[in-house]
Amino acid sequence: MQLSLLPDEKTMYAALVKKENEFEGIFYAAIKTTGIFCRPTCTARKPKEENVEYFPSPKEALAYGYRPCKVCKPLEHKGATPEWLKSLLAEISANPQLRLKDYELKVRGIDPARIRRWFKKHHNMTFQAYLRAMRISSAFGQIKNGENVLNSAYDHGFESVSGFSDSFKNVAGFSPSKSKFENIVTISRIVTPLGPMMAGATDDGLCLLEFTDRRMLETQLDRLRNYLKAELVPGTHPIFDQLEKELKAYFEGKLQTFTIPLVTPGSDFQQKVWQILGEIPYGTTRSYKQQAEAYGNLKAIRAIAKANGDNRIAIIIPCHRVIGANGEMVGYGGGVWRKKWMLELEQKFK
Repeated sequence: MQLSLLPDEKTMYAALVKKENEFEGIFYAAIKTTGIFCRPTCTARKPKEENVEYFPSPKEALAYGYRPCKVCKPLEHKGATPEWLKSLLAEISANPQLRLKDYELKVRGIDPARIRRWFKKHHNMTFQAYLRAMRISSAFGQIKNGENVLNSAYDHGFESVSGFSDSFKNVAGFSPSKSKFENIVTISRIVTPLGPMMAGATDDGLCLLEFTDRRMLETQLDRLRNYLKAELVPGTHPIFDQLEKELKAYFEGKLQTFTIPLVTPGSDFQQKVWQILGEIPYGTTRSYKQQAEAYGNLKAIRAIAKANGDNRIAIIIPCHRVIGANGEMVGYGGGVWRKKWMLELEQKFK
């Protein structure tokens, strides 16, 4: 099965004109008249069809003498944190108790309006809401590990326990005094070569890894809340450090087996299907029929396909390795183009 072939040029040009997100990473459009190359989703004025040629990666476009577009920046991972924001996020990660007013952002050379737009676009919350969530996430861990509410409130910059409690309830969904008996899922945004992903972790392991543009993401988040009886709160977690290292190694073709602990709440049937998914070797594929055979019930093909789709941990539980009986790239929650990309990667390095 060849996975490196580009779509036909009519399809690619139509995707370029419509700025279709599903073709991100599948092709790059090089403009003969300007000498630049772009992502399919570039917002710059579109060229005539005869003035475009296509490449499967930025490397090939550069080899043919094209320059990267300054509008869509095709050499950067989609959703990557911009340089002007990296040092601030590192500062916040090192000190979750940090409180920053607009004038303090300006002292750091950051336009408050610019950072508000970025957080709204990429985290669907304001920058100040993000800071509050980080403080609450840190306070939750502190209280859960034995600190009293009063000290935690003052440690995190709150001037009163009542103000701390109100803010805590708004973010976590329960009062800080109940932290020892409640759970939260810490969530974070992870950038990958296939676009940004949302990761979720508990103290027991990784419970969520989904592409942020997946249509079922909100449904999966709701299910996770219900299964774990927990609220989802932005923050940092040691598991994310391990996740980023293992994902980086995977995308570089240096890792074939993930070791990160997983939390996969679901029905007994789903648990079994996900276990079977995890047994598909790196660089190989199975059909849904073969999955049903591994499960021991050929009549369960449709139910197994649905359970595959309900998998909340992409890549690591490799539902992308399941294909149609005829070898076709059939449904994948993260988009068929991502499925093709990962199978091509794995075939190259297996």
